[in-house]
Amino acid sequence: MSTTPYRLAVIVGSTRDGRFGPTVGQWFTALAEQHSGAELDVIDVADLELPACHPNWGTERTPALTELAARVEAADAYVVVTPEYNHSYPAQLKHFIDLHRTEWNAKPVGFVSYGGVSGGLRAVEHLRQVFAEVHCVTIRDGVSFHGAWDHFGEDGKAHDPQGAAGAAKTMLDQLDWWARTLRAGRAERPYN
Repeated sequence: MSTTPYRLAVIVGSTRDGRFGPTVGQWFTALAEQHSGAELDVIDVADLELPACHPNWGTERTPALTELAARVEAADAYVVVTPEYNHSYPAQLKHFIDLHRTEWNAKPVGFVSYGGVSGGLRAVEHLRQVFAEVHCVTIRDGVSFHGAWDHFGEDGKAHDPQGAAGAAKTMLDQLDWWARTLRAGRAERPYN
């Protein structure tokens, strides 16, 4: 199998004012940078200028959406950092996913979730269905922070870095395998 680094897009899905997503996203990104084999691209949904309405399929994309689609297409794998809003994921995250179609195909996606008692796991379960629809393979093991605000200091560092870091390593190891395997498969036999 190729040792060429794969491209990993880390998608931060939180969009609320005063959001906690960047803290969790930066924590995960720092771990992913230490994990061998991936080149990272962080896509923060809150920073994107997405259209208010979903354009019709076949409509020419704006330059900003064309550039964004190229970033989604270039990735060999994704990790979605998501909070749980009302037992599900943020609406803007879903809108971001829906603005792309074939760019997601035949690629793996992992999840880092956070929230209150559920740790964002209900959001992840909903996202698994969404990503199946766009032909992604979801990684079984993920990272979740229950009562997330209690897990990080004001400096953004995790209070108990070993437990969460171990879960992240397990997910990244699996993601690495799937990313490389599916990249080779897409090269040998294009999916679309």
